[in-house]
Amino acid sequence: MTRLYILDVDDFRAVIEVGAAVAGVASRRISDYVELAADGEIVIDRRATGVRHAVWYSTVAGVADGRVSQFDKDALRVEPA
Repeated sequence: MTRLYILDVDDFRAVIEVGAAVAGVASRRISDYVELAADGEIVIDRRATGVRHAVWYSTVAGVADGRVSQFDKDALRVEPA
């Protein structure tokens, strides 16, 4: 299972909500973080989140059982390891 961790603060709320709404992605709160998990890849479209670049590029707190294969102005893509 591919897992992405994002700090659960207001600045990242839109990223968490868009990520959790992707088909096949489950979300759960773990302490101060939200874990987004999927059997396959996790893809979050930056424009759908509406966040500015500074917030976007500080979103990722951690990744487990996967690797970031795209993290640019368009999308964040985490693929299975």
